Amino acid sequence: MDAGMMEEQEHLEELLRQIREKLDTVEAAITAGDQEIENMHTYYWENYTEMDEYGYENYDNQQALLSQVNANEEQRLIRHRLRRMLDSPYFARVDFRYAGESVPESYYIGIANFARQAGAVPLIFDWRAPVSGLFYDYDKGPAAFETPGGTVTGEITSKRQYQIKHGKLLYAFESDIKIDDDILKAELGSNSDVKLKNIVRTIQREQNRIIRNTKDRILVVQGAAGSGKTSIALHRIAYLLYHDRNQLQASNVLVLTPNGVFADYISRILPELGEENVNEMSFDLFAYKELKDVAEDCEDKYDAIEAMLAEEPAYEERYHYKGSRAFAEAINRFVLELESELVDFRDVSYQKLSISKEKICRLFYEKFPETPLLSRMKMVMDYAVDETETLTGRDFNEEELYFIREIFMGLYRTRDLYELYNCFLEREGLQTLPDQVREERKIPYEDVWPMLYMKYQLETVRKRQRIRHLVIDEMQDYSYLQYLVIDKLFSCKMTILGDFAQTIDGEMQDVTAFLPQIFGKDLSFISMRKSYRNTYEIGRYANSLIGNTEIELLKRHGAEPVELQFSMMEEALAEVIKRVKNYETMAVICMSAAEAWIAYEWLTARVKAYPVHYLDKNSSRFQSGITVTTFYLAKGLEFDQVFAIYEQDTDTPLYRQAKYIAATRALHELYMFVLES
Repeated sequence: MDAGMMEEQEHLEELLRQIREKLDTVEAAITAGDQEIENMHTYYWENYTEMDEYGYENYDNQQALLSQVNANEEQRLIRHRLRRMLDSPYFARVDFRYAGESVPESYYIGIANFARQAGAVPLIFDWRAPVSGLFYDYDKGPAAFETPGGTVTGEITSKRQYQIKHGKLLYAFESDIKIDDDILKAELGSNSDVKLKNIVRTIQREQNRIIRNTKDRILVVQGAAGSGKTSIALHRIAYLLYHDRNQLQASNVLVLTPNGVFADYISRILPELGEENVNEMSFDLFAYKELKDVAEDCEDKYDAIEAMLAEEPAYEERYHYKGSRAFAEAINRFVLELESELVDFRDVSYQKLSISKEKICRLFYEKFPETPLLSRMKMVMDYAVDETETLTGRDFNEEELYFIREIFMGLYRTRDLYELYNCFLEREGLQTLPDQVREERKIPYEDVWPMLYMKYQLETVRKRQRIRHLVIDEMQDYSYLQYLVIDKLFSCKMTILGDFAQTIDGEMQDVTAFLPQIFGKDLSFISMRKSYRNTYEIGRYANSLIGNTEIELLKRHGAEPVELQFSMMEEALAEVIKRVKNYETMAVICMSAAEAWIAYEWLTARVKAYPVHYLDKNSSRFQSGITVTTFYLAKGLEFDQVFAIYEQDTDTPLYRQAKYIAATRALHELYMFVLES
């Protein structure tokens, strides 16, 4: 071992010693805290009968207990972080000479800060700290970083990268940030995992600009497949949580995810970065809950995709039209027409409450014109009730208010959204939904979002004020009308990301063209053209499927993709068994759910060396072994080895994009199996 490595090893061992000392202190604090909590419980049960009658002592005891529990929880989080740091305390070092100084300062960078004691200068700096930006943004030479006090300038005299595992220094070398450096290739060349990994050791300059962006209210990222969009979004959230603790907590962040498996796949990153997991939600599931009072069930997006795969051109045409700006405007016109049609005005009298038809009409149109139509009569009712209670000096009880509410709501000719939506479809000359009672209704997916949009045009919408940052992944799969709904629900900062080349409902959709029409001009657009996931050979092949020549590829080389033709699905699956390797994750990706199920059953009966999993829309976990699924459920995931099976004579836009999505899932090996018709 040379002198430089010996020095690095000694530094690492000294840091690990101090981390262990700190860990011992934390362990002792946790033990003492647990004992204190036990003592508090004992004291309470021995003395609660003698506590003062007003409950002050009881309250003080409860508050003291809560404070101690919270303190212990904080210590446990510190313990968890320190234990992780014992495995790999840092991954980089930057030597920075401040302007006007002669000797550089050394800054070690890791997952979290570490200092000997609170308030001391850290021995290891969190990757999100301002000074850590030097590592990601600059090569050797002039550099600067932002602090609360302003811009600090100077010169980077040295940059080092480390590989430390289980507390052992595997290597350390001088490094400038180059996109195809050895560490990046080594990270990307390793096997895939069933959870998305953090990328703090390999964040690239263009990625870092997105992660550390705090000035833009709405940041829209168009990124090529494999550019790290989802990882970047989650690292960005971790960065924002770190820098704005007073205003932003994990509970204030919401990620719109396509399905439960994807949510499971991304669930490890934030805890690895020292943050709590944020809220995640399927937007479709949200819509179904909002329409639960309208219909018993709703189709989902995957039903729509299956219909498109069955080559139902009329369905695809309707589907796209019903998500368009033109359809939203047609709904708006219909809602305006309802202003003069929906209410049957008449006198209302109940006990001492008496209000004329003319006054109700005047209040409805003149006093509350800005209130949505189906919420407006409630405002009129409240006005009439308040006026009567003031004049009579007596408040109505709950039972009386119930009857009054029924009378006023009965002035609407109908409040059934399903009926109103059918009336709209009929006026537009479109096929109406079956005339059924609520318990028998199932809303087609093409009508789910238009119906929800109509609901929000007719009823008061409660803004989700608790959400202060919204992340929208796979932005290309949301329609114009869905973004209108999002705008009605959220007024917070947003990170919106996706890839128009991976649209899964027909023609590619570049939503950046219409987002300013919905959210205003307060948007910043960033394009990421560099792909890091696939080998150069796989990336080049995938780009040829969609004729894209603008995507830059990392020159990490591997085997050429293999194209083979088969006359039957069973022959293709037999070839899968011959070629499958002992990777962490392998995938058989089919076009439709029916094909995927056939493949799953066939492989399950014959493959014993690896676990075989069927991933469908109801799945909630991504597991190691062979995953059999469809292209639309594989989107967002990655696998070491991919076998895509598709039909030869299908050259629709949807199938081209499906093949592209399947191809770009592969890290190391790609097989494209064509079934001859």
